Amino acid sequence: MSSPETTASPTYALRRRLPDNVLGHTLFSLGMVARVPYFGTVLPIVDEMRPGFCRVTAPKWFGVHNHIGTFHAIAACNLAEAAMGMLMEATTPRSHRWIPKAMSTQYLAKATTRLTAEAELLNPIDFAEITEGTDVVVSVRITDRAGTEVVHCDITTWVTPA
Repeated sequence: MSSPETTASPTYALRRRLPDNVLGHTLFSLGMVARVPYFGTVLPIVDEMRPGFCRVTAPKWFGVHNHIGTFHAIAACNLAEAAMGMLMEATTPRSHRWIPKAMSTQYLAKATTRLTAEAELLNPIDFAEITEGTDVVVSVRITDRAGTEVVHCDITTWVTPA
């Protein structure tokens, strides 16, 4: 019988080896950005990562500003994709692989503060049933400091056996 450590993706296995504190979150996030440099544009910090859920925060700094000084819409999408990606890394066993396929985005309000993206699987995935390939939708809720949802994304991933 396989243990979670032997079936977990290398990314999730690394996250589990690091401490669950500010230092561990920062080290993991720096490694994520080294592996996927474009995520670095939003200065993401992975605060929580487990199968079916991931929370990533990003500061509001001049590098994400749009022409009116708020968090740029596409920077928010970048944050959503980082959260979705780490959720899928925590959820998908080594026996399978995933890739983003589509993103549906709703811009709900001006984003004037740092943002938090919470990616969540609304339905569990039965990887034993995936023999050819299937769409998996990850819901991402992006909120401001007050907890107001400012952006919502549904990101479709394509999951196949490895």
